[in-house]
Parts: sequence; C-alpha cells; structure tokens
Amino acid sequence: MRYARHLRIVLLGGLVLVLCPASVFAQTPDQNTPNIKVTVDRVNVGVVVTDAAGQFIQGLHREDFRIFDNGAEQPITDFMSVDEPAQVLLLVESGPAVYFLQGGHLRAVQLLLDGLSASDRVAIARYDERAEPVLDFVSDKQIAAGTLNAIHFSFGFGQLNLASSLLTALDWLTRVPGKKSLVLLSTGVDTSPPDAMQRLFDRLKTAEVRVLAVSLAGTVPGSSPSGKKSAKRNHVVDEKAEIAAEGLARANQELKSIAEANSGRAYFPLSEIDFEQILKDISELIRHEYSLGFEPPSHDGKLHMIGVTLRSGGATRTAAPSVVYRIDHRQAYVAPGPGSE
Repeated sequence: MRYARHLRIVLLGGLVLVLCPASVFAQTPDQNTPNIKVTVDRVNVGVVVTDAAGQFIQGLHREDFRIFDNGAEQPITDFMSVDEPAQVLLLVESGPAVYFLQGGHLRAVQLLLDGLSASDRVAIARYDERAEPVLDFVSDKQIAAGTLNAIHFSFGFGQLNLASSLLTALDWLTRVPGKKSLVLLSTGVDTSPPDAMQRLFDRLKTAEVRVLAVSLAGTVPGSSPSGKKSAKRNHVVDEKAEIAAEGLARANQELKSIAEANSGRAYFPLSEIDFEQILKDISELIRHEYSLGFEPPSHDGKLHMIGVTLRSGGATRTAAPSVVYRIDHRQAYVAPGPGSE
C-alpha cells in the first residue's frame, strides 16, 4: 500500500515542520465569542447526543436534559444550543508524520473548516518538543486556511512530546470561554517524560475540552516476503517493518486512550479519502454539541462524577420509546476547595 510505504520512509527520514512565529492566543474574545461568565463556581459540560444510527439529535432545549453530580440531580444554570459558536483548536504534530500533510492532508483540513459554522472560531498550534501557537482564534476560515497553506517543510529530527504538549494546549483553552474542541493531528508517538501521560489522563477526565484525535500514521501491517529476493535482505526489511508496525500500534493505542479518557473520539484513517471523510465527520460533531452548566453543590476540592440523561417526553417525544440514545460528555470535574468563591 502506497500509504504504508510512505509511512516507513517518513519514520526513517524524519521531517520537521517549519512554521512562522505567532502571538500567544489572545485573552480578549472577539465579537463572535459567546457571552459566558467564567468562574470557579460553574461546571461546563459539552454534550453530543446521537441515535443508534449515529445521527445527531438536534432541537433539544435546557428542559430536555438532566444533569447529575455524584448521582444527585442539579439545576442547569446555563445552556448553549448547537447553534452557539464553537471554539476549535487545531493542534498539528510537526514531526516526521507531517510528510503526509505535504501530500494533501493539510489541504484536506479545508474540509473541516468548510464544515464549521461561520461564527465558529479556529486557532492553530503545532508541537514537537513543545506546543507553540501559530494562529490565534479567528472566525475567518480563509485566514486559517491561508495559515495552513503557508506551512513549509524541511528535513530534520526532533522530539515529539505529545502528552506534555496536550497539557499545555489544555492550559491555553481554560482561558477560552464557550464550547471547546481540540482537534489533534498526530501519529500518537510520544517522547514526553514518563509521568506526563498519566498527568494528561488525569487532566483529560476533568477537562471542559472535547479532544478529537486523528492519527496521521494509519496502520502499517508487518510485511511478509514475496517473490524470490535475497533472504538476508528480506529479513532486514521485515524486521524494520515489524518494529515500525509495533511502534505504531502502541501509538494508536495512546491516541485511543487519550480520547477515551476525555469522552472524545479517535480516528485512524488508512488513506487520504478516509482522512477527508473523517474531517467532515468531525466538523459535524463540533457543530452538534450542546453545552450545559451547573453550580457545584459543594466546595470540597474532590473529584465529582458527572452524569447526563435525557428526560422522557420533551423534544424527543416523537421518537419511539425503544430508541436508545448515545450521550457523550465529560465524566468528572474537581470541585472548588473550601473557602473558594
């Protein structure tokens, strides 16, 4: 498969993405930013509702939802429908796998931008050794597309600190109000310090941001000898292919674990066509997220579990009683400590 063959070349060659410098993400939201008060006394929960066929359920209202803190129902103090603007951070790995982006994957991100609403805001960042902002949040998708198209490539090697970079990106997004999604384009390869991934998993469980991870590596099956070639040469090639396949399998599992910890989603395209369809699907998911808010019932500084259900009747009353809905949302939050306001 050409895709797999390119991957082997990339892993051996090692390319580094060169991006022009950009300012840190702005602290002042633009005119399209939702007017949301952000305090420690509010828990925001992004919610996506789909039916058994994976179709998004639209037209839901505040009264259609029930939200629970450690099993106890809480009043919903804030509600944002799917029509409210979303804030999307596109975080791109700038290590070896961006070779694929040069072949069309970055251009395919235009499909993601085209699928977003006009009022949705997009920011772009890159990472290798660390996460670095490239483009601040903008509503103009053409500016975002132009930034992506202006990216240049050069040869080189570097670290890929995925976990550490994601932690940094989550810190950035704590200062951004509204419905938030982080679209990660990554191989899943990580050279972060040993404890960074566990710290990331702990953080993802309580993050207000939905992480949507897209693998740039695909799947590289272990090759088997074919035809009459040198047995010694086949052994060397097969050994390298097996090592690459094992490494990518671990990387894919990392991306899957990251998404599961966050109630997000992970995607593993095997071709450019797959990649394009996935980006379309992601834009649909981002556009169909509700946001619920409630005040934490206690200030104990402890981890609280979150539950979200739909009420019987309401906006879904026309659906058959046997219909089962999938409700994706963050699973927990850490309550404010004693004495906090």
